[in-house]
Amino acid sequence: MCIALKYGIWNVTQPEVSAVNNLVTGGYAPLAAMILASRGIQDARQAENYLGCSAPLPDPFLMTDMDLAAGRVGLAMSRGEKIAIFGDYDVDGITSTCLLTDFLRKHGADCVSYIPGRLEEGYGLNPIAIHQLHAEGVKLIITVDCGITAVAEAALCRELGIDLVITDHHECKDVLPEAVAVVDPHRPDGGYPHKNLSGVGVAFKLASALCGSQEDVLADYADMVCLGTVADVMPLQGENRVFVSRGLEALRNTRRPGIAALMAETGCTPDSVSASTIGFMLAPRINAAGRMGQIDLAVELFLTEDPQRASFVAKALCELNRQRQAVESDIYQQAISMLPVGQPPEAIVLADESWHQGVVGIVASRIAEEFSCPAFLICLDGDHGKASSRSHGGFNLFASLTALSPLLESYGGHELAAGFTISRTNIPEFRRQICALAGAFYSDDTPRTQLDVDCVIPAELLTLSNVESLNVLEPCGNGCPKPVLMMKNLTIERIQQVGNGRHMRLRLRSGRFGLNAIYFSATPESAFVRQGDVVDIAFTPQINEFRGDRTVQMNVLDIRPSCTAECSPDTAQYRAMQQDRLTSEIARMLYPDRTTLAMVWRYLAGSGNSLQESPLCLCRKIVRWSGKPLSLGQLMICLDVFRDVGLLQTQRLHKYITIQLTPGPQKADLNESPTLQRLLRAKESD
Repeated sequence: MCIALKYGIWNVTQPEVSAVNNLVTGGYAPLAAMILASRGIQDARQAENYLGCSAPLPDPFLMTDMDLAAGRVGLAMSRGEKIAIFGDYDVDGITSTCLLTDFLRKHGADCVSYIPGRLEEGYGLNPIAIHQLHAEGVKLIITVDCGITAVAEAALCRELGIDLVITDHHECKDVLPEAVAVVDPHRPDGGYPHKNLSGVGVAFKLASALCGSQEDVLADYADMVCLGTVADVMPLQGENRVFVSRGLEALRNTRRPGIAALMAETGCTPDSVSASTIGFMLAPRINAAGRMGQIDLAVELFLTEDPQRASFVAKALCELNRQRQAVESDIYQQAISMLPVGQPPEAIVLADESWHQGVVGIVASRIAEEFSCPAFLICLDGDHGKASSRSHGGFNLFASLTALSPLLESYGGHELAAGFTISRTNIPEFRRQICALAGAFYSDDTPRTQLDVDCVIPAELLTLSNVESLNVLEPCGNGCPKPVLMMKNLTIERIQQVGNGRHMRLRLRSGRFGLNAIYFSATPESAFVRQGDVVDIAFTPQINEFRGDRTVQMNVLDIRPSCTAECSPDTAQYRAMQQDRLTSEIARMLYPDRTTLAMVWRYLAGSGNSLQESPLCLCRKIVRWSGKPLSLGQLMICLDVFRDVGLLQTQRLHKYITIQLTPGPQKADLNESPTLQRLLRAKESD
């Protein structure tokens, strides 16, 4: 059983019994109470604060420069000046653009919208757009979901006599653009209580400042604010929770023909719409317009009032999404073929002339997750390249790009996702330096991916009524995630491949309880599981409806071998030794006794001549097999000792280690191992 662990570390929280009792007394079902208690909620009052969707919205004018922004926009409206709303080509930018455009037009403004072509102009305010809008007589540009780094572009606007109001929600650099107003909750001189608004959330605040009533604006545009907030993975806490709750209600009774048509086209029924369906069904199709160079379709989806046209646009967006998926698959295959063989880089930096700029970000995300490191994919065009990057394991992309900014022509984004432009000649040096930064951040053997598990539960708690009670946690998303539960020591009784072999249905057994599970995008081969394995399962519970029957199903997030003793993922001491920071105390902790060495060797020798595992998975399997505790650091020391004396060879490839037993003498003198000798000298150095 070589299980392909998706998450190296499972952070399992245990709820306080007193908190669970308080919550049950307060009216929460047992399973919901356990999950809330695991998240630090002590009683029903705290639960209401955490889950509540009716908190008052803070005054828009608490945001720095909002008074200046509203004043200038109001002046333009009273003068009849032409206003341009300049947005971004993702869902957040599209909804921001449509919300403010529609709002201003309904209030009598002469207003046009402009979203740059992703392929022709790239991200953000740019000279091409500014000159075009100037030629059209625009006197005021309002940016939404972009503009916070547009220092040079702001100077060009001043030169041409165009006033600029910036509304954005991205991180600020040291120098802000010189504009009439710069509205961004991340401004260091700001006092707005909620920093994590989406771009459309900030646009909503500007519209509310102009209107004088947040409730009136929310009644008209809650659906747009919800879509942008969820699609941009904003934390569903505080103000955002109000936006999404109200928005989901609006989507269930949508008055917009375009949204109704898209929901119908994707099979998203009013009673099934949720934050999850937005993220997995609606948002990708809206995003496809920008990715595939037909952004006008997405804008029309929100603004059209013609049901027939709405149906056409919805079908076109779905077709664009299918095209996007095909292009994504081609780029992924090309990128994988370009990866170096052997020791993986700490960061993946790849470039090609044929790649589609609108799709590489998705591929970068897929590669970052698959190979457990940040990924940078660069679309080359002549002497320059435009890159999309995705993080992994907590590596801060924005901070890293800031550190390497002398090598870049421009950059922007978040901690987890960012983009930049770069000269072709600078790519090799960028690759070297970003790998060095990632290497300093990561350690070779520490698991880089972590899964937060709310709590371990017994099988008897997974009842229909208990799972239905979890609806109290909705809307779920970033900041208020879907419950992640864990069960231990489950036996796999049956495995069935479904969905043309792309997914896996499992029948699991815990004592007298039989459990049904689905593991999407996994097969017995990719997950390395087989009938009879005893495993721990991390999952989200769900209700499966089929032909009128409603049953509980486990939506599997990860599988790992069950352990009967402690198995620590800690490698801090092992890393200290590798980095020449070995002390006598560390040496005593690492030095393996004969029993530990023999235990590891017997397991390896009994597994055949060759095996490939993630190191932590191998460690867990040895612990389960032996019933003895073992840390990941101790396992790595044992492998180093065996390699020293010629008993085996190892090769690291991304998150896996390949171990090949070496034919030779039946016995080897472990005392000759330089690793053991070094540990012994350090241990006795006192």
